[in-house]
Amino acid sequence: MPDFYKKIIENNREWVEKTLENDPNYFKDLAKGQTPPLLWIGCSDSRVPANEIIGAKPGEVFVHRNIANMVVHSDMNMLSVLDYAVNVLKVKHVIVCGHYGCGGVKAAMGNDSIGIIDNWIRHIKDVYRLHHAFLNAIQNEDDRFNAFVELNVKEQVFDLAKTSIVQSAWRSGQEVTLHGWVYGLNSGFVTDLDVNISSNTDLDEVYQLKF
Repeated sequence: MPDFYKKIIENNREWVEKTLENDPNYFKDLAKGQTPPLLWIGCSDSRVPANEIIGAKPGEVFVHRNIANMVVHSDMNMLSVLDYAVNVLKVKHVIVCGHYGCGGVKAAMGNDSIGIIDNWIRHIKDVYRLHHAFLNAIQNEDDRFNAFVELNVKEQVFDLAKTSIVQSAWRSGQEVTLHGWVYGLNSGFVTDLDVNISSNTDLDEVYQLKF
């Protein structure tokens, strides 16, 4: 058995032992169910662990992750997570959290073919196309990259608001607020992008569903 694989198995056993030392009922209590107040939609990047960033314990954050924290209206995986979080767990907050230095966003700024992921990257390119005039006016490449990361998060928050799942919850009077954040890999801090939506009135009329 490879050393790395053996090590992570050992790490798990040590973690269980230490956890039980602090709280003998920890896993019994955890197994009873979950009532997280938050759904986190983040990037799959291994450097962006949702729970650790906000100091949350297991059971406090429901998580969905994909390349570049995208909210694609035809993605049944994301929609299933969102539906369960909103309609079963009754989360009150949904955070889309991107991060500076995102490889998926960087790839969308270029034309190199990577493989099957090109089809996913195309959704990010659509965001660039929407904001190309603003982004192309930014001369410094790093600044343009960071601005693109932020714009991508904002667009995903609005795409969340456009879903029938979220709008139906709002229609029924359920309290759900959507937020956009960016995480700094080199600082550890999150930045609230001030895109906080709790009603479909923030959307263009064509996206406001009537039930």
